[in-house]
Parts: sequence; structure tokens; C-alpha cells
Amino acid sequence: MEAIPNTPMRFLWYVSYEHKKYLYMGLVAVTCAEIFGTSIPFVFKSLVDTAHKVIEGTADVETVWIWAFVYPLLVALVSISWRVSGFIGMEWAARSNSTSYKALFGYLAHHSHTYFSDRFAGSLSSKVSHASEGVQSIAEAFLWNYVPTILGFIFTIILLGITNLSAAILFTALIAILIPLNIYLAKYRNPYVVEFSTQATRARGNAVDAITNMSAIRQFARVEDEQERHAEHIDMMRDLNIRQWRISEWGLSLNNLLIVIFEACILLLSIRAWTQSTISIGDLVMITALLANMQSTLVFIGSSMNGFIRRYGEIQEGLADIVVEHDIVDIEGAKVLSAPKGQIEWKNVNFGYEGSVVFADFNLSIKAGERIGLVGSSGAGKTTFVSLLLRQHDLIDGSIVIDSQNIREVTQDSLRETIAVVPQEPLLFHRSIKENIIYGKPDATDAEVVAVAKKAFAHEFIMELTEGYDTLVGERGVKLSGGQKQRIAIARAMLKDARILVLDEATSALDSESEVVIQKALHKLMKGKTVIAIAHRLSTLREMDRIIVLENGKIVEDGTHDTLAKAKGTYARLWKHQAGGFLQD
Repeated sequence: MEAIPNTPMRFLWYVSYEHKKYLYMGLVAVTCAEIFGTSIPFVFKSLVDTAHKVIEGTADVETVWIWAFVYPLLVALVSISWRVSGFIGMEWAARSNSTSYKALFGYLAHHSHTYFSDRFAGSLSSKVSHASEGVQSIAEAFLWNYVPTILGFIFTIILLGITNLSAAILFTALIAILIPLNIYLAKYRNPYVVEFSTQATRARGNAVDAITNMSAIRQFARVEDEQERHAEHIDMMRDLNIRQWRISEWGLSLNNLLIVIFEACILLLSIRAWTQSTISIGDLVMITALLANMQSTLVFIGSSMNGFIRRYGEIQEGLADIVVEHDIVDIEGAKVLSAPKGQIEWKNVNFGYEGSVVFADFNLSIKAGERIGLVGSSGAGKTTFVSLLLRQHDLIDGSIVIDSQNIREVTQDSLRETIAVVPQEPLLFHRSIKENIIYGKPDATDAEVVAVAKKAFAHEFIMELTEGYDTLVGERGVKLSGGQKQRIAIARAMLKDARILVLDEATSALDSESEVVIQKALHKLMKGKTVIAIAHRLSTLREMDRIIVLENGKIVEDGTHDTLAKAKGTYARLWKHQAGGFLQD
């Protein structure tokens, strides 16, 4: 995965570099617009001075008409230049924004299972959006605010210097004071902006979490509690926003005071120079026009810095959490896993987290095409077993080998393409049923989709839906029943046709009637595959070739259902607990 810069300005250049031709062309257009725009006060000067000379009889009236014609021409050139910069610059800003979204989402998607377990999905989505929108905002401000401001200052100082050196020096002094002052105020405000942005992200994440679990909130009659909880987040966000905004307003007030003082001094000096006949009436008009033009620009310095630092803080906050080192990475030169057999070996595996040991010197051999069941009480290591097989965590020591290939030495994608998982809670997208099924094989034909749906006993209920295979399933499949979602997940796994199949308590959340249908579908799905089935309800394990009983990350029993059920061990005790209630002859 390509490294992404973790500082806002380097990140901005990173995502805009491939679109820089639009930036350069936009800069040319903006420069032309500023040259033409700053020239207008000079036209006013020339028009007034020429008119004065006509009155004195030292110039022809035709010259006045020439300067009068130049003014609308310049206005037209200014408008054209700005519009050209708009058409070109929008390409740079919009493309950079798009590249930012792609880069951040791509980097985010390569984070580990642990990374996502520790964070709100809503918060991560907000951070990607904030950073990407911040990139576009800064790009727009750079091209149409910062660059024009700098050019405007330069051209104004040049014209003032040619006309009245004292005025030019005062104007330069004003800029020399305002820029460092606003940079200091922006830096002072930055921590408050970052704190506000962090709280805003937290509030959005809390809102998404509540909306996602709205059914539970209603079932437990906790709507008012959640409203109060959300209100606390919003009130904290409001207070932080007011605090950082107040700093902005004080800065703008100070800017306005300095601008009034310096511009008054410049105007007084210019009038004095005119009364002493060292500048013309046209020069006085030009200086007044330049000051009027620069008025909003000078005030903009403060608001510009405030807007910049706010966007900068949002990008910084997003990058700080997203652009962190990946926990699980492919080694250099990692190969594509080739597993035609599906033989799995665990060799002296050691693993633990948060100070606890899950597996210590763990060994297990699963033959190609063998079907094993994993049984054990909660915390025995069953879920971790699957996570390690999928390389959602890296081992502390030892190795997991598939068809003589260490999974740490192959690409993660090729490893996971070799393994199909049917989880306890099917992971469905808010897309059509067809799109959810073909996720296992994106290039599948309609005939293939229907075929696997029939094998998974899903075709009949799908055709009863109004839109059939085009029916949207809702977020996380909320429009479907548990059994229907599970059959869609099984159809997807069938279409994937991976050599290794993991059933992670695939029937534990179903009623007995649904379980019968799912069991038939699973029976078809397991044919010819290496199967690892985790189950609390032991009815799913009767057809397994072996049953592995785990306790505290160790294998305490290993055998067939009949053998272990007759023994006086853990499996027999679990079996007795369930009293065979879910088994069928």
C-alpha cells in the first residue's frame, strides 16, 4: 500500500499532484485577472488626469474617450479571466477531492480487524469526508483567495510606490503587521479547532451508532436517554465551536482596527501630497480606488486564516486517525496463495492480546477435504481461531500453513479468496439481492446467480418479493428475516466456490424450522471442501469428520460425534446439556 502523507499540506500536494496541469493553467488565469483588475484604478487615474488636462487645454478630448473605452475592456478581461480560472480551477479542486476520497478510503480499507473494532464506523466516515472536503476547500481558497490576495498586494505596492513612496511604505507596513499577526492567531486557534472537530466527529459517530441500533433503543424504551446522551454531545460541540469562533471574531476586530488606522494615514498622506502638488488629482483617485479595492482583501486576511486553520484542523484530525501504520501488511514479495487441496496445518502457534494468552504452542492438522467442528465454551478461542486463519491478526510465534504455504508469506487478498465464510450474522450490503449474491463472484451470470440461489433454498422466497432479485435488502439486510439473510449468505459463499469453508455458528440464531432449510443448504455447500464449523448448537456438527473441543486455547478432545458423545468429557457434557434437542436422525 502506497504511503500517504500524514500532514495536511503534504497530503494536499499528494492528492493534487497528478492534476497539477489544471493548477498551473488556473494560476495563469488568476494572475491575468489580478493584473487586469489592479490596472483599473490606473485607468481611473489616467481618465481623471486627461480630463483635467482637457479642461486646461493641454490634451484632446479624444484621449478621454480612449481611456473611457479601456475601462469596460479591462472589466471584460477581468471577468473572462476569472471565468477561465473557474472552469480550469474547478477541475483541479474537484479531481483532488476525488483523489483524496479514493486514497483515504483505500488506505482505510487495508486496516486490520482490530482497528475497525475500536472505532465508530460513522466517525471514520466523517473523518474521510472532513479530510477530503477540506482538501477541496483549501484548493479553492488557494487558487481564488490566497494567490489573488498576494498578487493584489504586490501590484498595489508597485502602483503606490510609483505614485507615492510614503503611501507604499505604510501599506507594506500594514501587510507586514497583519500577516504575522493572523498567522499567530491562527496557530493559537488551531488546538481549539481540532478539539471542536474531534467532538463534532464524536457526536456524529454517536448519532450513527444510535440510528443503527434504533430497534434496540425502542425495545428498551430508551429514546429519551439517547436524546439526552446525544444532546450532551451536541452541547459540548456547541461550546467548543463558540470558543474557537470567539477567537476568530477577536482577531477580525483587531484586523479592522489596524486597517482603519493605516488606511486613514495613507489617505491623509496622499491628500497632503496632492495639496503640495507632488501627486496629481488622478493619483489621488487611484490611491483611493486601490485602498477601496484592498479593503475587503485586507479584512479577508483574518477570515482567510480562520477558514484555512479550520479546514487544516479537520484534515489534520482525519489524517491523524486514518493514516496510521497498518497492523497487518503483506511482506515484500508476497506470493499469491495456490490452494487446490485445502490442507491446513497449525504449527506451534502462539497468540494473545491485551496481556492474555489465547493459544500457546498450538498444533492442529486438517486434511484436504476434511470437515471439522470446533466446540468450546465462550472464550475458548473459537472465534480467534477463525480470525487467525483469515490473518486478521498476526501470530506471535509459529505458523499457519495452507497447502505447504505459510499464510504470512502470501497476499492477504489471495488468502481470503481461498476461504469462504458464512457468519452467524450475515453481512449484507444495502443493495439488491442479486448484488449481494454476486459479491462472491462479480462476473457471475444471471443463470449462475439463480442456480446458487436454488441450491441455497433462496430462489423461492426471492421470487415472491415484488422486485425479485432486484429487491433492496435494506441496511444490513433489515428487510429480510434471519433465515432469508442466511440463505443469501450461503448462496454468496456457493458462488465464491472457495476451497476452504468456514461456518461461524451459521445456524445458532435461527428457529428450528429455518435451521432445517439452512442445514440442507449447508450440506450442499460443504461438498468437496475443507470445512471448519464453529457451533454452540451441536446439531450442526453431526456430519463432521472430526470434532475439536477447545478449552483455554488448547485441544482437550478430538474425535467423531459418536465417540465424543459416549466419552465422559467436555463434549459429552455439552451434548447432555442440549439433550440432543436439535439433532435429527
